[in-house]
Amino acid sequence: MDILKSATDWAKAEVFSTSFFILFGIIFMAASFGFWKLGKTDLARAYITPALVTGALLLIIGLGLFFTNISRISSFEKHYKEDASAFVQSELLRVEGTLKEYKTIVFTAIPVIIACCALLLIVMNAPVWRASLISAIAMLVVILLIDGMAHARIDAYNKQLLLVEHELKN
Repeated sequence: MDILKSATDWAKAEVFSTSFFILFGIIFMAASFGFWKLGKTDLARAYITPALVTGALLLIIGLGLFFTNISRISSFEKHYKEDASAFVQSELLRVEGTLKEYKTIVFTAIPVIIACCALLLIVMNAPVWRASLISAIAMLVVILLIDGMAHARIDAYNKQLLLVEHELKN
């Protein structure tokens, strides 16, 4: 099994996936602009700032992950050629840490935050609060969808790393 190819393929898939954060960030910012230009009601005008903030956050997340994974692709070959066993060990540690973060943040904290926002939406009647809570829910759903797919990819990559680690030990 060529773990260098698997690592590179995983990182390239991550780069593609993170571009969706950027895309949704741009969509939210465009929506904010649309609410600013075309919004006539109080609720429509209330979405201007929350949609802009949501778009900016998604854009920052996407760009940060995009450039991190781009640099990771170029460093994989160098680290693998230096010491294949150390490369596999370092990737295993990184991937296992990431899987734990996904479990804690993506699959526990984000759904709890979405539920809290939904509950607050019931009692908050001011347009700014409603727009902010709905924007937060929308952003968290986008993160949950994209990171849910990323979790499946990194879990498969982790299994490949474990197989290679087993091969290297024997």
